[in-house]
Amino acid sequence: MAAPKKGRSASAQSKPWRSLALILIAIVGLTGGMFLSGHTTPRLGIDLAGGTSITLQAKADQGSAINKANMDTAVEIMNRRVNGLGVSEAEVQTQGDRNIIVNIPKGINSKEARDQVGTTAKLYFRPVLASEPSGPAASGSPSPSASGSPSASPSPSTSASAGEKASSSTSPSASATSQGRAVTDALKADSTPSPSASASASAAPSASAPPADEAALQAKYTSLDCTKEKQRSVLGDGVKPGDTTVACGQIDGAWYKYLLGPAAVDGTEVDEADAIFDTQGAAGWQVNMKFDSKGAKKFADITGQLAQNQQPQNQFGIVLDGEVVSSPYVSSSIAGGQAQISGSFTQDEAQGLANMLSYGALPLSFEESSVQTVTAALGGDQLRAGLLAGAIGLALVIVYLVAYYRGLSLIAIASLLVSAALTYVIMSLLGPTIHFALNLPAVCGAIVAIGITADSFIVYFERVRDEIREGRSLRPAVERAWPRARRTILVSDFVSFLAAAVLFLVTVGKVQGFAFTLGLTTVLDVVVVFFFTKPLMTLIARRKFFASGHKWSGLDPKSLGAKAPLRRTRRPSGPAAGPVETKEA
Repeated sequence: MAAPKKGRSASAQSKPWRSLALILIAIVGLTGGMFLSGHTTPRLGIDLAGGTSITLQAKADQGSAINKANMDTAVEIMNRRVNGLGVSEAEVQTQGDRNIIVNIPKGINSKEARDQVGTTAKLYFRPVLASEPSGPAASGSPSPSASGSPSASPSPSTSASAGEKASSSTSPSASATSQGRAVTDALKADSTPSPSASASASAAPSASAPPADEAALQAKYTSLDCTKEKQRSVLGDGVKPGDTTVACGQIDGAWYKYLLGPAAVDGTEVDEADAIFDTQGAAGWQVNMKFDSKGAKKFADITGQLAQNQQPQNQFGIVLDGEVVSSPYVSSSIAGGQAQISGSFTQDEAQGLANMLSYGALPLSFEESSVQTVTAALGGDQLRAGLLAGAIGLALVIVYLVAYYRGLSLIAIASLLVSAALTYVIMSLLGPTIHFALNLPAVCGAIVAIGITADSFIVYFERVRDEIREGRSLRPAVERAWPRARRTILVSDFVSFLAAAVLFLVTVGKVQGFAFTLGLTTVLDVVVVFFFTKPLMTLIARRKFFASGHKWSGLDPKSLGAKAPLRRTRRPSGPAAGPVETKEA
């Protein structure tokens, strides 16, 4: 008889302990991370923990009608803005014909969310016709000349990521003549059909404004004080993309006023936008924009035309919701369809701007009709009822396992506890990382997962018992049953995960919480079965209580109706051979 190979035997014995050690390290590491993050409980949704409910009322002041199509589009954009990954459980839904209700769970920055959902994010690139400092601080200072002499405050810049770069501008400036003459000349320059004039929305010169409009714009520009919020708040009201208008912008803490020509590029022609930190220079946080093919051509045309003008008419204003966020000048046409917006942004400001540009502009403008705090009294009762139902279901599963599988039920219960611990810790960590919120449907998903997890154990146990019925002892039965049980478990869990993934993709709101929890627990079921249940079965198969088939082990061959042990015979080599030697297979 050949001696067993020591290396292979030692390796086989170490594998169960190695798998158990891995899952133990994972649990300890995740638990440590949970305590270090300070989030030791899962974040609850608005139906369980309360939050903020915002009612927004639509206004038809942007040339768009208040109809179902525009309201549905606004809901979709708002939902993408505040929901992010889709599991933060912020709810956006219409109410009536003109209202949108936004429910923000406790734990989300409600002020930031309010800014996100209500901002129309109308972005235009407009040529600068005239500009100068605004407010009491600028009244005593001499007006900068049009020759581009240095001033105290540099303007933010826009550059092309393809290699061409718009130069960093000096501060906005008016012409060297009196203010009224500067505005009048700028309006006349805007109406001339020369290539150096500002482009319209299609990168063509605009028609000349009537004298009455020129006088009104000149008076409005002259009297504008951008340091007064009341004046700034009404500047963009009723202004169309093709209109010449006045606007305000803040550069390094100082306010400037602008006279702007018709829009040359629309923000809807921005294909995508990302917030990045400039690690190579001193620009700090900035927003990278990529135009679509139509917008790229317009942007190249307008920058090429502006490059031929004198300051400040070689600048263009990047106007977001009526405010100039940047006013760079250009020295050559910027091609390539990519540009950057920089201007002393904080990280939140840059990410918020990129978020709004990426997800699009709202077709309607909205004003807050009401903001109220939602209590969680009803949700708390529902949560207690859900947890009670889960506890009753878990207790019934344990009673069934103990009654049917007896000693094997210890492995099933231990596996359920490990799965529950992993689920709790991961849910607690997902709250601060991806804004996952546990709502009532998510609790239901966790309860359903109890049955899915128990089903995997039952499949494996029954495979082992089938092998014992065939006459095999426990140790070979555990190993022979695993490949077939593994395939069945993987197929079953894949079907459950696929259903959860489809449900997550085609639904919104609370149903996504159910789908996400179901998918998460299904993945954890595979991890627990492979790294805990199977190694634990390998270890208990070496214990006499289970290996001998004790009647309370759940593996008693007699109660399972096992056949006689499988045997093979060794043929005698000759007539003088002794009795036939039997050996257990």
